[in-house]
Amino acid sequence: MNLSDLSRRRFLNLLGGLGTALLLHPSRLPAIGKAAITRPIPASGERLPVIGMGTSRTHDVGPEPEVRARLLKVLQVFFDEGGRLIDTSPMYGNAEAVLGELLRTVPYDRQQLFAATKVWTWGKQEGIEQMRKSMNLVGVERFDLIQIHNLRDWQIHLETLQEWKAAGKVRYLGITTSHGRNHDELELAMETAPFDFVQFSYNIGYRAAEQRLLPLARERGIAVLANRPFQRGDLFRMVRGKPLPEWAADFDCASWAQFFLKFVVSHPAVTCAIPATSKAEHMADNMGAGFGRLPDSALRQRMVRTIETL
Repeated sequence: MNLSDLSRRRFLNLLGGLGTALLLHPSRLPAIGKAAITRPIPASGERLPVIGMGTSRTHDVGPEPEVRARLLKVLQVFFDEGGRLIDTSPMYGNAEAVLGELLRTVPYDRQQLFAATKVWTWGKQEGIEQMRKSMNLVGVERFDLIQIHNLRDWQIHLETLQEWKAAGKVRYLGITTSHGRNHDELELAMETAPFDFVQFSYNIGYRAAEQRLLPLARERGIAVLANRPFQRGDLFRMVRGKPLPEWAADFDCASWAQFFLKFVVSHPAVTCAIPATSKAEHMADNMGAGFGRLPDSALRQRMVRTIETL
């Protein structure tokens, strides 16, 4: 059963309990009147909020209406708090289909959505067919961004994406990896190909990208999407039971999630972090990291020392 099969009353009942979740953490919501922090896409100057939304794991779910309703509330909070960039992939199981269903249900301005997916297969024709399928599943006529996932057959797919960009079928081209072992090849791709975006893992506990990838992105004018900003939950396990430092208030930080996200997006080369969550209250918390002040260089160093000494 999908959301369209639910009666209006049942659907509202499913969302009712979730709607109050945001009231439990008022300090995590951005202050009224504050503008979201944005960064420009170097290739165009178009600005994006620094907090986006990932769909890995969280959106690879079954048909249970209760699960879909929770994800719908997450998406609604994302849009209500000014979110734009949503990242998905054929690699994420049902994520593209689930996201498409939610987008057909939630009220939002299509101009607000910055839809990003990936191509993750071998061969030119297979890539074309996969990208067309992604369009149908997500329900968009054109993706804002298509990325070559984990560098798979990237030279072949790059040719197709350049053709699609010239024809107006996609706005931006990107390439990704989530594995440090692929950084050498990713660096080569960034140096030799006209990518608009690059995506890789970066967080306060895994800073390998600071050595070469982040400086190279700035040098080449490539927008950066930072995945795994919470290191798949490892960072939260590190700070469990630990109080948030009082000096976190110096950069308008009200939670550990905001602490981790503000560290990521305060790097000048990072365009947008893409945390994933299936809980509306966590989405509200995440979005709060995109408002207020960001830590400067000295505070970033202090944040690292704090985590390293836990």
